[in-house]
Amino acid sequence: MSRVTQIAHPLILHKLALIRDKNTGSKDFRELVEEVAMLMAYEVTRDLQLQEVEIETPICKAKCKMLAGKKVAIVPILRAGLGMVDGMLKLIPAAKVGHIGLYRDEKTLKPVEYFCKLPQDIGERDVIVTDPMLATGGSAADAITLLKNKGAKHIRLMCLISAPEGIKAVMDAHPDVDIYVGSIDEKLSEDGYILPGLGDAGDRLYGTK
Repeated sequence: MSRVTQIAHPLILHKLALIRDKNTGSKDFRELVEEVAMLMAYEVTRDLQLQEVEIETPICKAKCKMLAGKKVAIVPILRAGLGMVDGMLKLIPAAKVGHIGLYRDEKTLKPVEYFCKLPQDIGERDVIVTDPMLATGGSAADAITLLKNKGAKHIRLMCLISAPEGIKAVMDAHPDVDIYVGSIDEKLSEDGYILPGLGDAGDRLYGTK
């Protein structure tokens, strides 16, 4: 069974088209990324555990369902992954937020951690790693490895736009991780950009070049 889910909801596809448009400015880009993340979070959290509770309505007592079991941690990969956090927190306000910053050493090609701050109980939480783009898959795979080394056991990866090469790289490195994407694009360009993609997500989020 494939562990890759493409969430091809009409609202998501519509907003992704606006996100891809080169004429969309940073303000609208940020708002759209936040909105798509919120819509995707609805599907990514579909199988969270529930428990039965008894509450009292204005009319009578009633048995209802509420979230139970493991709590959620949202872990963006810096810096572009930050753009997806607020949208998810609107749906899961009790989630804790961690942060991971990595870069690849040009000589050794090994990942170097420059920032990592996670909830202390990360091993007891359902972890959702966020990054708008899944291109080569290197950063995502490295971040997941780091999370596992820190004790995380239940990890999902959530990206707006992906390339087949990136999906394969993450699946090869972490076959136990479920991947959720809004779109699976054609391929990577020679310089590592997703085609057709949306350019550099971090630059477009924060207005930098």
